[in-house]
Amino acid sequence: MAQQKSEDRVVLEGGVMPVEPVGSSPGGQGKAVPVEEMAVQLCLPIATAESRAGVSDGLETRVRAVGPKAVVNAQIGPSVTMEEVASRLTSALLKVVSNKGAAGPDGQTVGMLREQWPVVLPKLRAVLREGSYRPGEIRRALIPKADGAQRGLGIPNVIDRVVQEAVRQVLEPVYEPTFHPSSHGFRPGRSCHTAIAEAKQHLEDGHGWVVDLDLEKFFDRVCHQRLMSQLAQRVSDRRVLVLIGRMLKAEVVLPDGVVIGNEQGVPQGSPLSPLLSNIVLDELDQELARRGHRFVRYADDGNVYVRSEQAGRRVMASLTRFIEGRLRLKINQAKSAVARPEDRHFLGFRLRIDPQTRVNLSPGRAEACGSTSSAGCGTHAQARPVPAIASARKASTPARRPTTSPQSARRQPPARAFLPTH
Repeated sequence: MAQQKSEDRVVLEGGVMPVEPVGSSPGGQGKAVPVEEMAVQLCLPIATAESRAGVSDGLETRVRAVGPKAVVNAQIGPSVTMEEVASRLTSALLKVVSNKGAAGPDGQTVGMLREQWPVVLPKLRAVLREGSYRPGEIRRALIPKADGAQRGLGIPNVIDRVVQEAVRQVLEPVYEPTFHPSSHGFRPGRSCHTAIAEAKQHLEDGHGWVVDLDLEKFFDRVCHQRLMSQLAQRVSDRRVLVLIGRMLKAEVVLPDGVVIGNEQGVPQGSPLSPLLSNIVLDELDQELARRGHRFVRYADDGNVYVRSEQAGRRVMASLTRFIEGRLRLKINQAKSAVARPEDRHFLGFRLRIDPQTRVNLSPGRAEACGSTSSAGCGTHAQARPVPAIASARKASTPARRPTTSPQSARRQPPARAFLPTH
């Protein structure tokens, strides 16, 4: 197999970086790695992106700079080490306690762990630093959806949720600055409000057709090897990568007590899954931006806004090939469509343009702000359309005929959202 040098490292054809064992030296001598741990490590560098001509010189040249420029070199941002994860365990415990989640398969409650924390903390830090920590099983809970179907949530043990939260606190500062601004789900300072506001702006700018993409069972279909390969580009501490890999492959206890393995997907309901889902779908965001599309994404709910139905059908066909071929996900053809925005639901609402080109908001399904919450997140609670209800009362009064002037005739009126009373 042909080889090529890049930054004093050997790069195989296609840009795949071999992973050296822990403690290995340029001469090939190093510490032996247990077979089980080696198996986890060897799956990390699997190629998952379409190779471009030539071999890139580094990560910063492999990621296309789209939208606001962001630093993507892991060495420049905050470090991701197991020591940093261990130092955040107490703050992670406080976050888990504030969420008041249910007990996992081991039956331990949040209160029980909090009482035992002075004894548990030093032991937990030790096993994390040694790399010997192994997550427990995940309890599957079925939650009814508005359409009558059921959504499966994964509830890890409380101590596993603490470790996942600590990992999230370390990873988020590394990835958050590089996420695309049109991604609004499970991100600090963003919510359904910001997603709807951006969607309204795209419609007011003349993009009156929507390509509504529905990812079929997204959280259940995430490819572990592909996700781990993405994480390995920025996380240099192998212990953190092995820990995340073990979290992804934790066995699942079904409601009837049957225990099954987990070869793909991320547990929807864990503290880490929202961040991991954004890491997976950020590649889609960057591809959409590279193509110059107007889009809004909230977790696995995404809309692309175009100017015509014909353009929408071309975009739908092209993105289906990209998502299913490159991302290894699946488009739900029955729920995806190219349509006018008033004919589609987005985060529980319908958007429509009235004769004055104002974009109005009307209620869609009962569960507003989407239903993809993987942790009962606070962003959903903040997205109550209270101000919109107040505007609905004003909508019932006769509209004044707008006065035009040479200066104002060219400007479109600002969008107003309201919920009509039915």
